[in-house]
Amino acid sequence: MAPTGEPRATPHDWTDEHVARWKPVLPGLDPVVEGAVTRMKKLSVHLRRVREQSLVDFDLERHEFDTLHKLAGRGGSAAPSELAQDLDLPPASVTGRLDALEKRGLVRRAPSTTDRRRVVVELTDSGRATWLGAMDVLGHEEERLLGVLTPEERRILNDLLRRVMLAAEQDPASTGP
Repeated sequence: MAPTGEPRATPHDWTDEHVARWKPVLPGLDPVVEGAVTRMKKLSVHLRRVREQSLVDFDLERHEFDTLHKLAGRGGSAAPSELAQDLDLPPASVTGRLDALEKRGLVRRAPSTTDRRRVVVELTDSGRATWLGAMDVLGHEEERLLGVLTPEERRILNDLLRRVMLAAEQDPASTGP
């Protein structure tokens, strides 16, 4: 521990070494921008790996999780056409997904209570538990990572990332010279 009054050394991560390696090669490189962007990329890759491992742990394919996720996002019940729209897929593709999920007991089809010509897809208890289990793995990792920040720091980080995302979502053609 550093004696009182002396500055503490900031721990270095992989990105610090990356920036140090590239700074002499690219003298105009802004180390703060490169560091922030590289860290965002590395965090994204890390969270993707955690998500993919959770799918393995819960015996789900990515497309199965996506379908359960969209269904859960609609309160656990939706028309197949709504799921097709949410997943940006043709209805026939969604039918195949639902067949497989129904066979596994993760969803069930039931007649609509408002229109007997239609069916509604519902999450089963097993489907909800499987979806929640996979979600919890990623949620716990997100909490672990952001748990190193105070609640105020998390709020500030969220606000800063929102500003960056708003810039990313702008049409670059509309911000011309």
